[in-house]
Amino acid sequence: METTEHKTHAAAVEPEIKDAALARLKKIEGQIRGLQRMVEEERYCADVLTQIASVHEALRGVGKLMMRNHLQHCITGALRSGDPLEAEKTYQEVLDLMYKHAR
Repeated sequence: METTEHKTHAAAVEPEIKDAALARLKKIEGQIRGLQRMVEEERYCADVLTQIASVHEALRGVGKLMMRNHLQHCITGALRSGDPLEAEKTYQEVLDLMYKHAR
């Protein structure tokens, strides 16, 4: 069962997490441009694949930061609300995110 209801804003985003995520995303943006150049220049496939793996790992790092923030603020708040329906929806959301994030 997937959750279809989405909120548009986080309950809170730690400034350090936001700054770190943005810095990493800017670096990833540069890596993507480098990958585009590598493909345009017909670079050795193994080198391109190595860089793709590096981008994947960098994105996982951003995901880990955002997951930590989500657990600390959004999920914790929902579970502490005392509303059993909200808690159940929150557990389902966490499970869905864990499976998506683990792929």
